[in-house]
Amino acid sequence: SQTIARRVRFERDIWKLWLSIPKPMVCALHGFVIGSGIEMALLCDFRIAAHETIFALPETGLGMLPAAGGTQTVPRAIGVNKALDVLYTNRYFTAEEALSWGLINELIPSYELIPKASALALHLASLDPHIVSAIKQSVLMGIEMPLPQGLGLEKRLALQVWVNSAV
Repeated sequence: SQTIARRVRFERDIWKLWLSIPKPMVCALHGFVIGSGIEMALLCDFRIAAHETIFALPETGLGMLPAAGGTQTVPRAIGVNKALDVLYTNRYFTAEEALSWGLINELIPSYELIPKASALALHLASLDPHIVSAIKQSVLMGIEMPLPQGLGLEKRLALQVWVNSAV
């Protein structure tokens, strides 16, 4: 049931685990990306969708709060006004809308979806993992800080990468 599934997610704190992954995460979206599907996708660094993908956050209409991160990740991705629209109305929206709002990074034909996502993942895997991890940490932590503190974080991480690469 939905209730049991949510309780298990809360107990395991899957979302916190996903956020702790220092490597870039790529997701390929197609078909219906509904509720937790959107919430999980928003924990990824790159979201590539096929043209015919349909999105929705139906929890409000089901008498539930989107408690897998939707009230936090959706506004950060698409802004407060659009987030409140999709969170309150339960309406379905297209991949084209998702792209224009910034919910997804790229929109491509379905036959290109897996090859494109795989190529991106392989490219990311070819990069220095210390640099990629430091960039991810700097962006995700720094965005919540005032600019001077964010710049300080970036400098500390850059020095840390430089010291580790010199060893």
